[in-house]
Amino acid sequence: MAEIITMPRLSDTMTEGVVAQWLKKVGDKVSEGDILAEIETDKATMEFESFNEGTLLYIGLKDGESAPVDSLLAIIGEEGENIDALIKDFKVENTNTSQEKKETKKASEEETTTPEIKETVAETKTTAPSAQVAPATNTSGRVVASPLAKKIAEDKGINIATIAGSGENGRVIKRDIENYVPAAANTANSTTTVALGEESFEEITNSQMRKTIARRLAESKFTAPHYYLMIELDMDNAIASRKVINNLPDTKVSFNDIVVKASAMALKKHPKVNSQWFDDKIRINHHVNIGVAVAVEDGLVVPVIPFTDQKSMTQIGAEVKDMAVRAKSKKLTPAEMQGSTFTVSNLGMFGISEFTSIINQPNSAILSVGAIIEKPVVKNGQIVVGNTMKVTLACDHRTVDGATGSAFLQTLKDFVENPVTMLA
Repeated sequence: MAEIITMPRLSDTMTEGVVAQWLKKVGDKVSEGDILAEIETDKATMEFESFNEGTLLYIGLKDGESAPVDSLLAIIGEEGENIDALIKDFKVENTNTSQEKKETKKASEEETTTPEIKETVAETKTTAPSAQVAPATNTSGRVVASPLAKKIAEDKGINIATIAGSGENGRVIKRDIENYVPAAANTANSTTTVALGEESFEEITNSQMRKTIARRLAESKFTAPHYYLMIELDMDNAIASRKVINNLPDTKVSFNDIVVKASAMALKKHPKVNSQWFDDKIRINHHVNIGVAVAVEDGLVVPVIPFTDQKSMTQIGAEVKDMAVRAKSKKLTPAEMQGSTFTVSNLGMFGISEFTSIINQPNSAILSVGAIIEKPVVKNGQIVVGNTMKVTLACDHRTVDGATGSAFLQTLKDFVENPVTMLA
């Protein structure tokens, strides 16, 4: 007996899915566990496996098409089985609902198109040609015009006898004077106009990921009272320490790894920054799960490093690199992007010296990391060449006060400027 396969809910926030690619086609044999298609959710592109055996008899959505959760995706059954009634029964309710909406809309439009409006349209059509006729005159040859139109024409130095009136019986009114363009001016304009090019644009359909990013960022920005704290770090010791660490065999640590590790250790000392806001409570987390923002083609994803404070900089670096590669190929699972308690966003590699980020709710803070800049600095009363880096902490004022955020940044500064202290 044929079985209907519907659009699955592959994450807790998914309301709609897109078929990225079918891996089976109509007529193919399907075994339990076979991958039917790749489904793009609001967070990632995931493989969708079959829980049925048989022949793929019907595909409800083509590659690239989207549909709400529980929509008809496919039908699997016995080869040659008649599924027309099954498809019809599944779609009939949606079809009836859609038809009712169309009829309601049509009736509404008909009601709003009143006789008065129709008469106005007809009137407009018959009035338009009158603008081309000569201005109305009475038996004495005087142009018929309103007093206001005469005054404006006089002030502008316009000969009112040359203007075609659009008022009743060709009467010249204010609008005719204001819209009047001398024929000579039209000729001049037509000879000097040069076509500079054509207007053009491209429209790109928003992916599920981009829609979700937009919705979540808007919710965060307009519900959490953001404020920002910026501090400048001396990176000379960090540069020297990283060089020594990377000289070790099979070891590779980035500046971002140093910042993530320092953030994790600072959060353990300032747990209020590691908190989350809920309508009825504030949750202060004693575990540290840092999300690291990764840019992908469709926007931004935030894979999470669980128990970040308990991992070395080398382990952090390996996990971030692995998840960044899989994020760009849409192979991250929703579970790998959930459960963060704090976020680090780094645009330093793009040459951005400082910026502010939007908090990834329900978290209370996010750290924005800029580029390392070589510039003159003052050390021991002397101006010397130094390397500095600016970091900005965005805080939710409902959970993190200014003094708390500042104390966190001072602890972060101590760790980053002296990486050896994180190895003790």
